[in-house]
Amino acid sequence: MSIVLEATKREVIGKGASRRLRHAEQLPAVIYGKGKEPVSITLAHDAAYHAQEKQEFFTETLTIKLDGQDITVKVQDVQRHSFKPKLVHLDFVYA
Repeated sequence: MSIVLEATKREVIGKGASRRLRHAEQLPAVIYGKGKEPVSITLAHDAAYHAQEKQEFFTETLTIKLDGQDITVKVQDVQRHSFKPKLVHLDFVYA
C-alpha cells in the first residue's frame, strides 16, 4: 500500500507565509534533491499527520500529486510542534 498525498505549489515562501498556512490547517513542505530545483509545496495538515502515523511513511516511497503529475519521494525530515500533536514542516527528497 502506497501513501499518496495531494499537494499544491507555493508561490509565497517565508516565515510569515508559513505561519499563515499553519493557521489555515495547511502544512508547508519542500521537495529537493537529484540536481533539481527545490519545489515548495503545501499539504493538508490532517492528511499528512495521519499518514505519518504509519510506519511506511518513513520507510517506503510516497507519491505526491502535484499539478496533475505524480512525484515519487522519500521523507527526509519531519519537524513537529514542541508540545502540540501537530506537524510544522516536512522535507522530501526525490526518490
